[in-house]
Amino acid sequence: MLTETTETTGKLMIGIGRLGATIAEGGVIKTMALGSCIAVMILDKRTRCIAMDHVALPDSSVSPDRAKQLPGYFADTGIPALFQEIQRTAGSMSRPNDLIIKLAGGANVADPTNTFNIGKRNALAIKKILWQHGMGPIAEDLGGFHSRTVAMFRDTGKIVLSCPGKADWLL
Repeated sequence: MLTETTETTGKLMIGIGRLGATIAEGGVIKTMALGSCIAVMILDKRTRCIAMDHVALPDSSVSPDRAKQLPGYFADTGIPALFQEIQRTAGSMSRPNDLIIKLAGGANVADPTNTFNIGKRNALAIKKILWQHGMGPIAEDLGGFHSRTVAMFRDTGKIVLSCPGKADWLL
């Protein structure tokens, strides 16, 4: 299974490299501790399906075996897998204009000298792949030096971000 989920309630907790989608009324998808990782979040306006991928690294060429087992771990395999998960969950895939895409994460929490720039590389890889599909994010909360927890709500379409020491905010 791609994610830890309770299909009947639509409550999904997405771990690192995992992805999932729900169309259940009251559905919520949540992921925690986004450091350099990025949550790719999609709301299909037509079907009201919400979906999320917790991307850890930009390129699967560093570990093709891991990409086969956990495609959501990498931007280049995760985004196509997320589209497939939306189609599987909703029964169809809407046109790109019906998809609302938002991004959160990509912080620099463990690399003070910017040696690896994983967060920035993740963001660039994700945007490049979305652009190749004729899409792009309409909102993002990327970068900085703090980890984020993200919750996406199917019924309202709202995305709530939280971080220790900060008040919650909307994306």
